[in-house]
Amino acid sequence: MAINKKEIDQEAVEQAIAYSLEQFYDSLLEKIDTINIDSIMKRKNPYLYRAKAIQSAAEIVEGVLSATVSSSEETIFGNCFFEPLAIAASGGSKALAEGVDIMVDDRENNTIYAIAVKSGPSVFNADSKKRQEQNFNAARKLAQQAKAIYEPIIGYSYGKKRSTGKGRPTIYKELAGQDFWAELTGDPDFYLKIITYMGNKPEQYLEKYRESYNKASNRLIKQFTDKFCDDDGSINWDKLVRFNSGYDD
Repeated sequence: MAINKKEIDQEAVEQAIAYSLEQFYDSLLEKIDTINIDSIMKRKNPYLYRAKAIQSAAEIVEGVLSATVSSSEETIFGNCFFEPLAIAASGGSKALAEGVDIMVDDRENNTIYAIAVKSGPSVFNADSKKRQEQNFNAARKLAQQAKAIYEPIIGYSYGKKRSTGKGRPTIYKELAGQDFWAELTGDPDFYLKIITYMGNKPEQYLEKYRESYNKASNRLIKQFTDKFCDDDGSINWDKLVRFNSGYDD
């Protein structure tokens, strides 16, 4: 049985996707535009670069920039994209309860759905799952006040999640990928249609993204060269290692 009993509002879904993509690129470009070599190299392993016999500042910068952007875009996309889409697809509203993203009040079946929207199925550890359960229990009061059936759900927006039957019972249901979107919409193909609903919207941001990335690459190469290279252009490993691992002044 689908959470959203009505016909999916395709226009609302497409508007949610357009908004989410705009938020994603705005946040990602802001991140790229503010990357500096100090913050990156503090977190990297200088011994690994030396062990790989890297002699090019550009090679180091390209590696760390690519890794930093890849990590950032996964986090930013997860934070920006899936929740607005799930709200539009479910016909629900943004929840006020901590740790719950969407509330759907199904008056016809006297059921309140509390949905925590997550990105992929590997976001939890034991402590965070315990906190999620506590958040669901706190939100249960809303259903009790309305004298409604309470259905808490953790929805993973992509990937697969299969129950092993092991471990202690949980108060919530976990659904991932096709299962999650089908539960929201009643459409087993909705998870595929998300790509279609994007249309050519991502291409609209490609030029700005490339421009921002190239500027960051040039900026970081200059910063790395100024700070960690000798006048002849060779990498000064002592400077790099001291900066990364030496005593703070």
